[in-house]
Amino acid sequence: MIALRPATTDDTETIARIWHAGWRDGHLGHVPEELHAHRGLDAFLERVPPRLPMTTVAEVAGAIAGFITVVEAELEQLYVGEHARGTGVAAALLERAEQQIGVRFEVAWLAVASGNARARRFYERHGWEDAGALDYGAEIPGGTLAVACRRYERKLARPR
Repeated sequence: MIALRPATTDDTETIARIWHAGWRDGHLGHVPEELHAHRGLDAFLERVPPRLPMTTVAEVAGAIAGFITVVEAELEQLYVGEHARGTGVAAALLERAEQQIGVRFEVAWLAVASGNARARRFYERHGWEDAGALDYGAEIPGGTLAVACRRYERKLARPR
């Protein structure tokens, strides 16, 4: 059974570890080399706390298996621990993100590194459409670094 709940400060390290490992899986070889220096575990430990109010975690058997971070109409992050891939956790988190975004917006969007074929297939299987190329501003100390991405969008049914 998958339980979804708001993230708390107690979840910071687990979220950072899942994010770090998942980022490496999906981004190494698909983003500029200079970004790698800004994506060590310590960087994720710093990036998690300000996002906690916008983050939902998925628990399986009482342990965090993945998380989402929603910022306005953007699904900014969706990561699942390697041990929980293929279990429905990612689909449950994606559905929750769509619900959260759909309360205020008609279209949800996200960015996927152009070469991350596994993530692109996942979103396409769940009804998201490739809306074109996007140079996404990846956060680094003092600014951003452009990363070649694809912008995916999903039209949402807003409650009346």
